[in-house]
Amino acid sequence: MLPQEIIRSKRDGAVLSESTIAAFVTGITDGRVGDEQLGAFAMAVFLNGLNEVETVALTTAMRDSGRVMHWADLDGPVLDKHSTGGVGDSVSLILGPWLAACGGYVPMISGPGLGHTGGTLDKLQAIPGYDPFPATERLARVVADVGVAIIGQTDELAPADRRFYGVRDVTATVECLPLIVASILSKKLAAGLDALVMDVKVGSGSVMGTLARAEALARAIARVATDAGMPTHALLTDMDQVLARSAGNALEVAECIAILRGDTDGGRLLEVTRELAIEMLLLGRLADDRDDAAAHLEQALISGQVAERFARMVAALGGPADLLDHPEHHLPISALRYEVYPADSGIVQRIDVHEVGLAVVELGGGRRCAGAAIDRAVGLSEIAAVGESVGKQRPLATIHAADQASADQAAVRLRRAFIIGPEAIKAPGLVRKRILLDRA
Repeated sequence: MLPQEIIRSKRDGAVLSESTIAAFVTGITDGRVGDEQLGAFAMAVFLNGLNEVETVALTTAMRDSGRVMHWADLDGPVLDKHSTGGVGDSVSLILGPWLAACGGYVPMISGPGLGHTGGTLDKLQAIPGYDPFPATERLARVVADVGVAIIGQTDELAPADRRFYGVRDVTATVECLPLIVASILSKKLAAGLDALVMDVKVGSGSVMGTLARAEALARAIARVATDAGMPTHALLTDMDQVLARSAGNALEVAECIAILRGDTDGGRLLEVTRELAIEMLLLGRLADDRDDAAAHLEQALISGQVAERFARMVAALGGPADLLDHPEHHLPISALRYEVYPADSGIVQRIDVHEVGLAVVELGGGRRCAGAAIDRAVGLSEIAAVGESVGKQRPLATIHAADQASADQAAVRLRRAFIIGPEAIKAPGLVRKRILLDRA
C-alpha cells in the first residue's frame, strides 16, 4: 500500500491493520516514507487517533525496526524511567546513577527536547567528548561494568521512532497520546527492560497539560507496556513551576553535579528523583518496602556512590574523567549573563512554565526546526519558585545568552511568565497521583 494511501485512510478515520502499520513503519526506517508524508501521518493520527490495537501495533513495529537488547548475563534487574518532558527536568542524570548504586542496571535511551521542553540527550551533548550514540556492544559493556549508560537512540535501537520523534517536534503533534505511547515504549522495549516507571508531567510546563490528560496517558502506557510483558508504574508529577533551579543544557548538567557532590540540597529536583527511584527499586525487587527503598537511596547518595557512578559513566562514554571535580573546566559558558527583575516586588503566585521553556528556545537552547543546531551554553539559572519573594534584591532568573538581543527577548517572556502578588502562597505538591501496575 502506498504511503499516501495509508495517510488517506487514517485521515478519513479508518482503522489501520497491523500489517498496514508495519509496512508504514518499514517505510519510515528505509526512507521510502518522506518527512512530509510522516508529518501528514502524524497529523492524521493527532486528529483521528489510534485505538489500543493500532497503538500496540505501532509500538511493536517501531521496536522491531531495529535491534532488541537482551541482558541475560546481568545479576540484577534492568530498569528505566521515562518522563514526558518538562522545563528543568534533569532527573535522568541523577536517577540513572542512583539506581546503579543500588544494584539496578539502567540502559537509558533518551531523546532530544520536544517543543518547549528540554531533552536529556541535549544535556549530555553539553559534555565534551561524551558519546551518546555508542555501538550496541559498547552500550552493553558500559551497562555491565558501570551499571548505567544514558544514551540517545542509535541507528540500531528503534530507528523508526528516532526519525518520527524529530518530525513530531516541528509539526505540532507532540501532544498526540498514541504517538507518545508508541514512541516511549518502542525505545524502552528495544532496551530489553524488566520494568519501567513513567514520570508524566502535569501543569503549564507539561506536554499533556491537565491532570485528566496526563492520567489517560499514564494508564495507556501501563496497559500497552503490561501487554508487552514490562511491568510499569507511573507518577503524575507537578510541572506548574520549573523543576530545577536552572533550565538549559550545560546549566542543568552543572546543577546535577552540584547535587551529586552535596554542594546544594537539590530541592524539588532531588525530591521527585527520589520518589521515582523508590518506585523503581520496588518494581525491581531491590527493596522490601518504601522505607527500605528510601534508606538504600539515602545511603548511596551520602556515601558518594551515586556521584562515583555518574563520573564513571561519563568517562566510559568518552567524557572527561574529572568532570565531577571540575565541571567549570569542561561545560560551555555563555558570553553574557543578565539578571531579570520583576516590575514590582512581591511573591511569585504562578508561573507559566511553557513561556519559560520558550524563553530558553529563543535563547538558542532549543530547536526552532528539525535538525537545528543548539547552543548548549545558554539558558536560565537561579529561577524563582512559587511562593518566593522577588524584587530589587531577588531577580526572577539569570539569563545566560549569546548576545544582548536574545537576552532582551527572553527577558520579555520571563516577565510575562511570572505572576507576582502580595499574598503568601504555598508551592504545589510534587506528586499529584500514583498509578501502580495493579491499579492500571
